[in-house]
Amino acid sequence: MRAVIQRIDGARVEVEDEQHAETVGEVTGEGLLALVGVTHEDGPEQVATLARKICELRILDGERSVLEAGAGVLIVSQFTLYGATRKGRRPSWSGAAPGPVAEPLIDELVQAVRARGVEVATGRFGARMRVSLVNDGPFTVLVEA
Repeated sequence: MRAVIQRIDGARVEVEDEQHAETVGEVTGEGLLALVGVTHEDGPEQVATLARKICELRILDGERSVLEAGAGVLIVSQFTLYGATRKGRRPSWSGAAPGPVAEPLIDELVQAVRARGVEVATGRFGARMRVSLVNDGPFTVLVEA
């Protein structure tokens, strides 16, 4: 699993249909946005490692974790984190796990972070989403599990 984690001062994800845009997940104030990709070899061990990192990384103001700050996390599935761009002009998505493999692991990650006492908001798996955030710092790290 791979995650791009951004320190935020608020973030939300919207999903649009033909009639309107709906906010499906939101964190107000201090917290983290985690864009998460899953590859073919990922399983429970990677979920546990990434959940621990999301909860315990001391990257909020004052070198606090989301656990210490009581802050929220917005987790958004993003298969494009496994896009390969070394050859040609079109990314290859072969490194990304297919939906039937990835979706349950994203769900397990959300539950693992919640089980640690962190408030979690999410996007909608497989949907075309619009993610808005205020990047605090800016502060962005890449975490691999």
